[in-house]
Amino acid sequence: MRLYIANKNYSSWSLRPWVLMKQLGMAFEEVLVPFGPHSGAAFRAFSPTGKVPCLVDGSLTVWDSLAIAEYLAEQVPAVWPADKAARAWARSASAEMHSGFGAVRHYCSMSCGQRVKLHPLPPEQAAELGAQWARLDTLWQQGLERFSGPFLAGPAFTAVDAFYAPVAFRAQTYGPALSAPAQAYVQRLLELPAMRQWYEEALVEPWRDEAHEADIRALGEIIRDERCAPP
Repeated sequence: MRLYIANKNYSSWSLRPWVLMKQLGMAFEEVLVPFGPHSGAAFRAFSPTGKVPCLVDGSLTVWDSLAIAEYLAEQVPAVWPADKAARAWARSASAEMHSGFGAVRHYCSMSCGQRVKLHPLPPEQAAELGAQWARLDTLWQQGLERFSGPFLAGPAFTAVDAFYAPVAFRAQTYGPALSAPAQAYVQRLLELPAMRQWYEEALVEPWRDEAHEADIRALGEIIRDERCAPP
C-alpha cells in the first residue's frame, strides 16, 4: 500500500491515516508531495479529488481519511474497538471530527513546529471557538470515562484517536484551556511513538507553504518556531 500525504507540519488530514497505520504496525510506503502553488495538479496525479490523503492499494484507490480508515478496518479489525458500544461511539466521534469543528480548524490551523498566541477575536467568533474547544473537552472526557481509557474508546489506540491526533498538535501549538483529563489525553497522544516520529520529521522539513504561513500570521502572534531554518 502507498499512502500519499502532504507536509507533516501542516497536513492534519494526512496525519490521521498515517498515524493509524504506524501505530497499528501496518506496512505501507509513504509518498510525500509538498503543498505549493501547483500542488493541486500534482495531487490529481494520484487522487481523484486533487487532495490528500490518498491510499493506493494495487489497483484500488481510496481517498478521504474516513474512507481510508474504513478500508483498513476491513483488513485489520483493530482499527475500530472490538466492543460494539465502543465501536459505535468511536465511529460517531470520528464522524463528528471529520465533518465539524470548523472554527478550531480555521483559527487554529495545524502547524506542528510553531507556538502561537491567537489575536483577540470578535465576541461572536471567540464564543464559537471557545464552544468548540469545550465540546472537544467534553467529548474526550466522555470517552475516557465511559470506556475506562487510556484511549478514547478503551485500552487500545484506534481510529477515533487517530482522528483527534491533529487536535493534540493544535492544542500544543495554541494552548487552549482544557480540563486536566483532556490535557492528559493530549499529552498521551503526543508521546505515542508514531506521533513523536511525525513531529520530529515535521520539524526538519525544508518546505514552507506561504498560504499556510500567511493564515497563521494573520490570526496570531508566533511565540516560537521549532522548525529548522528553510534552505
